[in-house]
Amino acid sequence: MLVGVDFGLPHFDGELLELGLLAETAGYRVAERVACKRRAPDPALFVGSGKADEIKMLAQSTGATEVLFDQALSPAQQRNLERHLGLPVNDRTLLILEIFAQRARSHEGKLQVELARLQYLSTRLVRRWSHLERQSGGIGMRGGPGETQIELDRRMISDAIKRTKDRLEKVKKQRATQRRQRERRDAFTISLVGYTNAGKSSLFNALVKARTYAADQLFATLDTTTRQLYLGEAGRTVSLSDTVGFIRDLPHGLVDAFAATLQEAAEADLLLHVVDASNPDHPEQITAVEQVLGEIGAGEIPQLLVFNKIDALDPARAPQRRLDSFEVGGRVLPRLFVSAHDGTGLPELRAWLAAEVARRTAGQAPQDPGQALDYGNPSE
Repeated sequence: MLVGVDFGLPHFDGELLELGLLAETAGYRVAERVACKRRAPDPALFVGSGKADEIKMLAQSTGATEVLFDQALSPAQQRNLERHLGLPVNDRTLLILEIFAQRARSHEGKLQVELARLQYLSTRLVRRWSHLERQSGGIGMRGGPGETQIELDRRMISDAIKRTKDRLEKVKKQRATQRRQRERRDAFTISLVGYTNAGKSSLFNALVKARTYAADQLFATLDTTTRQLYLGEAGRTVSLSDTVGFIRDLPHGLVDAFAATLQEAAEADLLLHVVDASNPDHPEQITAVEQVLGEIGAGEIPQLLVFNKIDALDPARAPQRRLDSFEVGGRVLPRLFVSAHDGTGLPELRAWLAAEVARRTAGQAPQDPGQALDYGNPSE
């Protein structure tokens, strides 16, 4: 059962569509969706006792075996809800961690997911499980049930976090060495960034003729892949990297854990911000991506907005110009409409990249988005 609470924020997903996609990606089958409004979270049960009773009855009638919340729950709220509902309760953060754990393929990706999972679990040791009751309280004894086991588990998790961080630090140094080698070769680096399932991997494959895994699902790609892209008009090769997708309310633990991977975007010369043009919520998705880019220190890197999937647009919404400009957070950025699926706009994308690389290599200012070249009506 999916549960979302509207606290009056503009990006609230009333139909819990994204949470449903996350749940299906993780292997769940959605039995019921419940949305409610509150001014503020209930300190004990997040949704309040009345709504918790309603959720319990709905879960019993639909046969739901787990409850997933669209917002992050505190350890105490999670524990109280599990006691009240008699069912496992998890939140959006753990759901994303589960998906990342299933999708990580490389050694680095697995380490990053493991670190984020351990950091999440370290906050959940609040006597939730019966196996913790190894020590009983009484006269002359300090503490209550589970204190000894909790401390033992906490130490074990703390040691595991330290080991994982040390191993990730080695990976980070290896990546830094690779970046320095690229800099010595005067390599121009471009990173694909964007909301999950915007079509980054499909665009990457179309540009460099690679076979990176691409699918119509959330977080299909977790591991950074870098290939060489030859731009004939500029007469040179650039490095193109496909990175992990972002999502609204991406857990900070994952942002920290994936610092080594996200560093590729933070140190790129140019970002291709891929947007799903067919998604009506794309303005909110752009804002979510810009927020994460700011967190990793990539907010000021030059960007080209690549509005992908125009083949899925209704003809009435088809763009009149292939290349124009778009304002994001007070910045006017160049925007190009493409379809990685059928190749529409890819020649224009290559031409724009070649011109930008040539300008930057010559020490000139980036192309002015206000004076973007007009490639005419896409239907022509």
